[in-house]
Amino acid sequence: MNIYIVIPAHNEEAYISKTLQSLAEQTLLPKKIMVVNDNSSDNTQNVVDSFSKKYNFIQSVFITSEDKHVPGSKVINAFTKGLERLDDNYDILCKFDADLLFPKEYLEFIASTFNLNPKCGIAGGFCYIENNGKWVLENLTSKDHIRGALKAYRKDCFDQINGLKNTMGWDTIDELLAQYHGWKIKTEASLHVKHLKPTGASYTRESKYKQGEAFYKMRYGFLLTEIASVKLALKKNSFRFYLDCIQGFKKARKNKIPYAVSEEEGKFIRNLRWKNIKSKLF
Repeated sequence: MNIYIVIPAHNEEAYISKTLQSLAEQTLLPKKIMVVNDNSSDNTQNVVDSFSKKYNFIQSVFITSEDKHVPGSKVINAFTKGLERLDDNYDILCKFDADLLFPKEYLEFIASTFNLNPKCGIAGGFCYIENNGKWVLENLTSKDHIRGALKAYRKDCFDQINGLKNTMGWDTIDELLAQYHGWKIKTEASLHVKHLKPTGASYTRESKYKQGEAFYKMRYGFLLTEIASVKLALKKNSFRFYLDCIQGFKKARKNKIPYAVSEEEGKFIRNLRWKNIKSKLF
């Protein structure tokens, strides 16, 4: 299977060489890697250029955007710009972060997963972070959800969900819409990917309401938003996070921010969420 990878990168000189080296050493090499240098002011471009000279499947493009990191929009804007530079002769499209260290068999296993599961639309491994010298499972990881840092899409699925939404929560919306179209989500716990920089480390303070806004855009409704906010707040061990989620939802509702999914898709999403909640309770 032909694998294309798009890597958005903003000031990642400390990590991106490790990411690219781990991808260049895969047992199944990607056909193309497009690094999108999103307005970096550090040595990111020089690092990428050194890999482009050594490996002909690694390319890059420089784009200019705002320097602050707003979750969702900045990374997806960069991803989209990178995708525009590629042809569509791929079977699997990956959106990877620039601060990951992949095991050598990662892409081979992902390709095998898609080959063996014709209805698998999105696949990925598990993220691990370093804690006191040990690599531990990142607390936002779930067997039912693939982290936005390491998404792999079957081409037909990616086309059916109409690409990635330019909003926080895009990495949940993609999976919900994939299931709406009949695709399955496949996580593989044995694929340990080292996440070198904690998620959200560079988020700005203005981003604090974005999660609640995302729940609104997904048409969760208030009760589902309450439940989802409590769940995330417990994982983050932050009551403040819960309050910000609820405030973000209310602000989005008051301002009538456009939804990210259609009414029919929203109904499917709510039904799916309630079904999952009931299955865990009973």
